[in-house]
Amino acid sequence: MHLNVVNLSISDTLNKPPEDIEDTKLQPPVAAVKPVQREYHGQVHTDDYGWLRSQCWLDVLRSPEALETPIREYLQSENDYCEAMLQPTVNLQKQLLAEMRGRIKEDDSEVPEKDGPYAYYWRYRSGEEHPVFARTPREGGEETILLDGELESQGKDYFELGDCEVSPDHRLLAWSCDDSGSEHYKMRIRDIESGCDLPEVIEDVESLGWATPDYLFYTRLDSAHRASEVFRHKPLSAASDDVLVMQESDERFSMSVGLFRCSTQFEISSSTDDQDEIWLLDTAYPEQEPKLVARRRPGHEYSVDILGDHLVILTNSGGATDFRFVTAPLATPGEDHWVELLAHQHGSLRQGLFVYRDFIVWLEESEALPQIRFMKSDVLQRAGTQSMQPDDEAIGNIEFEETAFELDIEPAPEYDGDIFRFVYSSPTTPATTYEYCLGSGNRQIIKQREIPSGHEPGSYQTQRLQVESKDGTAVPMTILYHRDTPLDGTAPCVLYGYGAYGASTSASFSSNRLSLVDRGFIYAIAHVRGGEENGRDWYLQTKGAGKQRSFDDFNACARYLASSTIADSKGIISFGGSAGGLLVAAAVNQEPHMYRGVVAAVPFVDVLNTMLDASLPLTPGEWSQWGNPIDDAQAFETINAYSPYDQVQANDYPAMLVTGSLFDPRVGYWEPAKWVAQLRRYKTDSNPLLFKTEMQGGHFGQSGRFGQLEDMALIYAFILWVTDKDSGGNSGRN
Repeated sequence: MHLNVVNLSISDTLNKPPEDIEDTKLQPPVAAVKPVQREYHGQVHTDDYGWLRSQCWLDVLRSPEALETPIREYLQSENDYCEAMLQPTVNLQKQLLAEMRGRIKEDDSEVPEKDGPYAYYWRYRSGEEHPVFARTPREGGEETILLDGELESQGKDYFELGDCEVSPDHRLLAWSCDDSGSEHYKMRIRDIESGCDLPEVIEDVESLGWATPDYLFYTRLDSAHRASEVFRHKPLSAASDDVLVMQESDERFSMSVGLFRCSTQFEISSSTDDQDEIWLLDTAYPEQEPKLVARRRPGHEYSVDILGDHLVILTNSGGATDFRFVTAPLATPGEDHWVELLAHQHGSLRQGLFVYRDFIVWLEESEALPQIRFMKSDVLQRAGTQSMQPDDEAIGNIEFEETAFELDIEPAPEYDGDIFRFVYSSPTTPATTYEYCLGSGNRQIIKQREIPSGHEPGSYQTQRLQVESKDGTAVPMTILYHRDTPLDGTAPCVLYGYGAYGASTSASFSSNRLSLVDRGFIYAIAHVRGGEENGRDWYLQTKGAGKQRSFDDFNACARYLASSTIADSKGIISFGGSAGGLLVAAAVNQEPHMYRGVVAAVPFVDVLNTMLDASLPLTPGEWSQWGNPIDDAQAFETINAYSPYDQVQANDYPAMLVTGSLFDPRVGYWEPAKWVAQLRRYKTDSNPLLFKTEMQGGHFGQSGRFGQLEDMALIYAFILWVTDKDSGGNSGRN
């Protein structure tokens, strides 16, 4: 099949003076200026739009009626303005949505995973937003639907499934859901045989896990929306009878629970950005006190898994920036008993650990590419006598040929097997699920994502480029384009980035992107510092005072695309969400002339005010990431110097689409609202500035698979609108 490429001509409309643009008679909303001044470290800090942050925002997360009327009216006026300005793109949005849905197999199903006497899987029915969780007998047979997401979502404006865990005896299902987008999950326990939920409903559950058929552990949010408590629950008992097992008093930390694959041990952990603390509970004695592995200390991160009567521990202790493996007896798990198993290798980050009875499997990442590596569990016999080196012959590696790709390990639930699954994809190759036999080295494809409307990988090209940043560092960049798109400086380009929290941006497949690439766009991913694409140090270079490196890397990638004549120098659209929204917002503040447009989805742009507010649930835990401007004058100066809301200048800015969500507990809706208000006040151009708040969603937008496609269709329609005068009508004013 040949895919026709639509070569877009870049419209000059957005650069024309207002009088040359057809008058839409639309006036953008104007937020009232209500200065609030506070003094920090001898400086007066002014927040002109602080009133947009609801004084009862925690109540708003539970009930939208709590939002103050002036704020609601302002957000609605922005929504109305955005809708009116994008009215010329309505048909284009419908077309894009149809294209995206056409690439989805609507009745898709997972490959079942065998666990005990059953095989479990998720599947979708055609036309439905939410999946079904089901099982069959292990070797096949009649299906039993355990949870019908579509049925549970009926009558709700928003619905998102959370955890879904079957008890060890396969009789009960613990499941949770969020019906507002605020991530206040309600937990229920279902009797699988009857299909009915038990009477008890437990509110504000963050994570859950069965330790035994009779005991379920869960973490619960406190009044500040932090997972600070672990409870033990016995099915059919009242929540008021639940036992408080542990409580976290440090507001920087968040707790989680889970059962190890071996089923003999249960984990309770408390973590923040750069510290971990883990306790183990013997499932044979679920009412006993948990046993500490290693006490928390600044900068020490670790994770554990169980191998027989030993722990396998992934740790950055001993200067192992990119992590090493150690082992310790389960009976004496403390650091005094740790023995190195696999030595550290700088620049090759170990970031996943999956232990089976006979094998240990993990992920590594270096040079912006992942690897799956493994070794037999009998290597524990060498611990304490000869530490393994990264190039040891006993360590296996699974090879791949493409220059850019993504890998995800899907560990089997059964501890005794020697088969695991992994998912491979690349910018040109849809997700392909493999089953790999650790004993024989054989791998076979068990599922490949179908694209019903058709897809020919050979019609697309991927390149991995290296871009020199401001300080001379080589920054990886992946580009995807149609084979018929010339790299001669005429093609428009979307430049995507994230660059925070050590989260790497993978070179994965996205069928949605094809709606742009098939229209002659280049889709570029900037693997900027802040992720871990080049090892842990790639992230550490941007913590605290080093954050400017992320913005320098991103702007360097944009500059390279334009100056090397790969893309149209006047047609680059930057795109980022959440902390990636901070990336594109700071980048455009610092070099606004570089971009034709900006898409900032739920952007973290009010960084200074957020880090100054310890009452926000994520703030204390993120001081180690960004700095604590309350106590540290230098951190105040550093954050203030790049915080997008605080650094808006009287400049020409490109066209912008900014989104927020009313029920977002991660990035408050007021952050993008304040930034947009500040931009409207100071920017000196007539380019469109559009702001849309999702009034029924959370951090991830609308619920359901098609609702999320509607969000993306709106974003892509905006991108086409600002890069092609014929893609949906006139470009508007403001």
